[in-house]
Amino acid sequence: MGPDDPIFAKSDEQKTIGYLGLEPWFPAASRHDGSNFRHNTVTVADYQDSGAGTAAGALGLAAAWACYRLLTGTMSSLPLVVYHKTAQGREVAYDHPLYSILHDRPNYDQTALNFWQFMSGALELHGNAYSELDRASTGRIISLKVPLAPDQVRPRRTRLGAIEYVVNDGRERIVPQSAMLHIRGFGGSALGGLSTLAYGRQTFGQARAQDTAATSTFRNGIRPIGAFETDADMTLDQRGLFQEKLSEDHRGAINTGNPLVLSNGLKFKALSINPDDAQMLESRAFSVEEICRFFGVPPHMIGHTEKSTSWGTGLEQQTIGFVQFTLRERLKNIESTLESQLLSPADRAAGMRIEFNIEGLLRGDSKTRAEFYKAALGDTQRPGWMVRNEVRRLENLSPIDGWDDPTPMIAQPSGKPSDSSEVAE
Repeated sequence: MGPDDPIFAKSDEQKTIGYLGLEPWFPAASRHDGSNFRHNTVTVADYQDSGAGTAAGALGLAAAWACYRLLTGTMSSLPLVVYHKTAQGREVAYDHPLYSILHDRPNYDQTALNFWQFMSGALELHGNAYSELDRASTGRIISLKVPLAPDQVRPRRTRLGAIEYVVNDGRERIVPQSAMLHIRGFGGSALGGLSTLAYGRQTFGQARAQDTAATSTFRNGIRPIGAFETDADMTLDQRGLFQEKLSEDHRGAINTGNPLVLSNGLKFKALSINPDDAQMLESRAFSVEEICRFFGVPPHMIGHTEKSTSWGTGLEQQTIGFVQFTLRERLKNIESTLESQLLSPADRAAGMRIEFNIEGLLRGDSKTRAEFYKAALGDTQRPGWMVRNEVRRLENLSPIDGWDDPTPMIAQPSGKPSDSSEVAE
């Protein structure tokens, strides 16, 4: 078989792929040199690694998909707010041009949730997220363009030390640093973060191999739940009649629970899982935990509760731990990048800040919130640190006139009953 064989397609790339039947791998294969295929130097390990090192390959794993959905869904659903710091604290800067861009609609085609899902997803998998800045003639940012795929962008240093971006999205062009929003992931390099896909290639590849082995085993193997035993000899006709009758009387949900009537000394023996299958299941469970480690997600939060529980009194503390140790770093990284790249020096000097509102993630159940508000409002013995309208704002309720003052109970003269019903609001 050679290049002139009819199995080959017309183009050189198609010849290479047609020869080995590797069409599913083609998008991840090198387009610069097909000799590795012609000389049969692509190993099974290379093939598996290429699949594991792509977003499609990694996200084809249920654990990776669940971690990705949890992280990107949680971060993108948090309100991103522009604040103005004041002497009394801070207030939302509704009138700032960036507020509607970051909070509502970054561009014409995407909502804020869609935009930040893509950006946070690019950070999780590739370690970098890119979006070109659309500026007015005055230099003011008027939109964040639809994000670029990380593999379409290559950052590099210029001779003067600045960073520029080589973008290849159908045509190659150079984008200056001032026109590109570049959020870098974990790693600390000015040119980009570390790719989870690259560093997790082996872990993702092992998980994919285990899934493939399990699929082959259960597709081709024989896995009966039990067997009928007898010391008497049975002819082929008797076996066939018995199996036909058994299937007729007991197959399907409607026949579940029907009693078995056995004769000729037949006995039913249930078959337990064999050690090889048990070891395979344990390996797949371990792969779930390994993938969770790469993403920094507690296994119970994606439904893997084999060694822990996601129910009970510890759920709130587990959620707080997830916010503190997994989300906090990611959110702070995005916030600081947006402040440094989108806010002008005048904005920063005026006390403008960009932050995610994570209050909703930290809210407990009704009883816990009621206890917290009761302590925050104070009583006749101890002044509180909140007023009732602040509590109402946290509960998404409109303010009431006269409730911006400290709780009336503190100023009540002795002997006059306090209005405890208002405090509970």
